[in-house]
Amino acid sequence: MTKDIPVCNCNEIHEDVLKNVKNDLPKDNCLLNLADFFKVFGDSTRIKIIYALYESEMCVCDIAELLDMTQSAISHQLRTLKDKGVVKYRKEGRTVFYSLDDEHIYEILNSGLTHICHK
Repeated sequence: MTKDIPVCNCNEIHEDVLKNVKNDLPKDNCLLNLADFFKVFGDSTRIKIIYALYESEMCVCDIAELLDMTQSAISHQLRTLKDKGVVKYRKEGRTVFYSLDDEHIYEILNSGLTHICHK
């Protein structure tokens, strides 16, 4: 059985509220970019990679071993994360080390986890 969602039974428009909210609402292109950014968190493998990279920078070989996946599969996920600005990399000789782009990435993910786990 689904619960009914309460709805307003009046037809009054609250112009002052609408004006304030409309003025503070981010631009459509920013909201589209934000929605696209959050799609990155829609894959559990990418989330595991983010948590791993929060603990330490790692190379593809290490991440693949940690998650028991192929290097190719990890590289594919890292490419997506890099394209969305979630991870960055540095080269040391022939080895490429990945890390989170900045602290905000972990904070975003951790806020979501906190929200999910407190329910």
